[in-house]
Amino acid sequence: MSELTVSRWQRHGRDRLYVNLPNGSAVAWADRATKVVTIKVQKYQDEALALLRRHLGDGLTVETSAATVSASRPLPNAQQYPPTFRQLAPRSTAPLPPLSPSEDLAKNRPGARLLGLLAERGPSTAERVKAKLLRQSSDWDTWYTGLEGERKVGRELARLSSLGWRVLHGIQKNNGGDIDHLLIGPGGVFSINTKTHRGASVWVGDAMVKVNGGKPHPYAAASKAEADYVRGVLERYCDFEVPVEPVLVFVGVESLRRAATQYAVRVYQDRDVAALGPLSGKFTPEQVDSVYAVARHRRAWLRP
Repeated sequence: MSELTVSRWQRHGRDRLYVNLPNGSAVAWADRATKVVTIKVQKYQDEALALLRRHLGDGLTVETSAATVSASRPLPNAQQYPPTFRQLAPRSTAPLPPLSPSEDLAKNRPGARLLGLLAERGPSTAERVKAKLLRQSSDWDTWYTGLEGERKVGRELARLSSLGWRVLHGIQKNNGGDIDHLLIGPGGVFSINTKTHRGASVWVGDAMVKVNGGKPHPYAAASKAEADYVRGVLERYCDFEVPVEPVLVFVGVESLRRAATQYAVRVYQDRDVAALGPLSGKFTPEQVDSVYAVARHRRAWLRP
């Protein structure tokens, strides 16, 4: 047998077993409740089914677009079945035009949206120097603080590229808002929202966040909504399921706590965001490339 491993995945009411290669790429997965198996890489079909039987017993089925093949006994040689019979048929997807340099979001730097707004509406260099010399606060201080936080998180995310991850920054949405960072890799897609609160004590609940015990902010609820938006955009153009998880990253905080019931949003301090790096089992390298190709296209995000 190849060095295949089995890992369990539980999210959004789903409970699956993934069969992975040593590099983390998934070759098959099974729904634990229904025992339905989806084969992603045909050459590993027999080995994957043998491994899954150890965990789920007999009675497995391989779901296909045209019929269901029983897998409670060893299957005939996979070459007897055409690819469309062995795998789920791709979903129909919307087309995107060829990617031009002006439409490529891969060029965005961390904090790209804030940089653009500051260049358009922010203070001049002379005004900034004057305010600094006189130690005067300004309406733009929070913008510069936010920019510093996004840059710091961007540096942490860049370190994950060696593990097969891709990252985009400052993605403008069709409602005028933006996605701070989008991380795409073997472990799925993560929509990352950066919040900078220097020296603060932060508490994260199911929907709201409190900073230094102050009034609640809907950071968690907004992050969940953003992840749903990202998934909708990516699955419009990808012919496979694209799981997206929301992430809140707090920069410069003194302490960070979350409610015991708060599991819908991943919560990190900036120095801990590298914990996303080892995650795997959601995408093959080819699927990572496909999702990234869509995500970096500006027009994909601007469609109503």
